[in-house]
Amino acid sequence: MHQTIAVLDFGSQYTQLIARRIRECHVYSKIYHHTTRASVLKRDGVCGVVLSGGPSSVFARKAPLPDKAVFELGVPVLGICYGLQVMAHLLGGEVEETDRREYGHSALEVSPRSLLLDGISREIRVWNSHGDRVIRLPKGFTAAAKTANSSYAAIESRRKRLFGLQFHPEVSHTEQGRLILQNFLTRICGCRGDWSMADFLEESARTIRETVGDSKVILGLSGGVDSSVAAALIHRAIGRQLHCVFVDNGLLRLHERDAVVNLFRRNFKMNLKVVRASGLFLKKLRGVTDPERKRKIIGRTFIEVFDDVVRSIGPVDFLAQGTLYPDVIESVAIDGNPASLIKSHHNVGGLPKRMKLKLLEPLRALFKDEVRVLGGELGLPKEVLMRQPFPGPGLGVRVVGEITARHLRVLREADAILNEEMVRSGYYYKVWQSFAVFLPVRSVGVMGDKRTYENVIVLRIVESLDAMTADWVRLPYEILQTVSTRIINEVKGVNRVCLDISSKPPGTIEWE
Repeated sequence: MHQTIAVLDFGSQYTQLIARRIRECHVYSKIYHHTTRASVLKRDGVCGVVLSGGPSSVFARKAPLPDKAVFELGVPVLGICYGLQVMAHLLGGEVEETDRREYGHSALEVSPRSLLLDGISREIRVWNSHGDRVIRLPKGFTAAAKTANSSYAAIESRRKRLFGLQFHPEVSHTEQGRLILQNFLTRICGCRGDWSMADFLEESARTIRETVGDSKVILGLSGGVDSSVAAALIHRAIGRQLHCVFVDNGLLRLHERDAVVNLFRRNFKMNLKVVRASGLFLKKLRGVTDPERKRKIIGRTFIEVFDDVVRSIGPVDFLAQGTLYPDVIESVAIDGNPASLIKSHHNVGGLPKRMKLKLLEPLRALFKDEVRVLGGELGLPKEVLMRQPFPGPGLGVRVVGEITARHLRVLREADAILNEEMVRSGYYYKVWQSFAVFLPVRSVGVMGDKRTYENVIVLRIVESLDAMTADWVRLPYEILQTVSTRIINEVKGVNRVCLDISSKPPGTIEWE
């Protein structure tokens, strides 16, 4: 059994990053709601607790508070930002709202006697994001570091094994932040650092076999990273009991169906049923221009098609999905208030009741980068594991306006050229997303001394860490020129190529 660090979530934008940084130190981490009782953490056998930051103040009327018994569990506790403030507040210290807030970098002066900061340089640059500060320590605590704005930027009680940081060690802006976390995990919590993806693979395969037994499992395979890794993992565990379904809805990229069939049916020898349903989808989308209506029609039609396949296979007990840990966390309200919900997610929201299938989500404990590592352990190729995100509705939300077979043909060919040139230049794996958008706009052009009146293709190439924010990529002009020239010369129906140079916000990554 692997040692586990519990991360109590108080709504910080960095909570998932804290959990990831811990796992990068080869220690398993699990995010819990901040109200989780100490008895639950004790039952789960956690070897340490981290209190995340958060947007609240301890002075707020409904400030989120942990179970005070967490501090009496007998395992080390590390409070980060709000986590430090709430620790000091509950244990008898004093916190004040300061007029001089600390956001961004500051210089941290480290005490040479600190256990948590042992081995850290005497002065480092750290990243802050807070408006409150501790002005009096709880009994038994000492200062471990200070900044110009706070005498208690790091605090600790060695006897009780309680520690606090006013800054964020998990972000890349904090110098030696990983070493600080490593000190907490290994020197203070005694973690062995035995978390590895190879171990996860074997443990997951065993759990899948025990859960499924002799039952059949069905999985909607899209060819994307998540569903591909989920399929490979489940197939490793139960073989031909897994039935994969690939729905060709007519909204796929060029040669996508052939690529999926070649990889999973021919190479992995999986049960794979391909449903050719492009005619049905395009018929239902005829005349529809509103983006939300498109999404709903595509989603409903997919379920109808998928449901028919389930009936044709026979008795099926489990539906497998590539749900990831961020999907689970972001789909749960932090404080019980629906207003704090980051997003609803199709993988977490439940199934149509008529399908009566139990969920199998073998990746729900992993982050995206971990899923890619797992896929490598399972033998999936780089072009699948490092594939850029692709929207569930496919090209349906990259054709602005009405979706027709002609519009899709034009977009599909243009997008394939962009993809080829991005791969050839090496930029495909450096950016978050690069894709083409079809505009229902025609412009005048001159080709072969003749007047043309054809469509416009927009190139959208962005860099991002998590898709919450994004900026357009300053791609070399030579690459843009090659892409534009090829699209206009090779794709019938296009005489103009534009570049989208808007960021998110205010725009979104996808156009619809």
